[in-house]
Amino acid sequence: MHLYTDSLKKGTYNYINVDGLLSNGRYTPLDSSHMIFTSSAGKFFGNSLYIDKDFTAEKVTIKAVLKANPALHKEFVVYIKKKPDDENLKTVDELLNSSNPKRRKG
Repeated sequence: MHLYTDSLKKGTYNYINVDGLLSNGRYTPLDSSHMIFTSSAGKFFGNSLYIDKDFTAEKVTIKAVLKANPALHKEFVVYIKKKPDDENLKTVDELLNSSNPKRRKG
């Protein structure tokens, strides 16, 4: 099992993306129809873990258990994101109207 979540944000739903290795060497996504998710904090809604905005710990332990075979399980420690999401992204208009030297004007 692999977990594709590098950090958790407080005050929002965090999608927990897990995949499993098949016997043919390929990976398949596993969602809440295949897995039972539990955590040391927050509340799961399907694959989404909600962390309260007032949560003060620096990390959360997530456990994923395969419903078809509970002996197959894994625990992950995921840290809470500390930096604020204050980056100002360009709007669609700004992107379309920005000067691009590689773009040909006709």
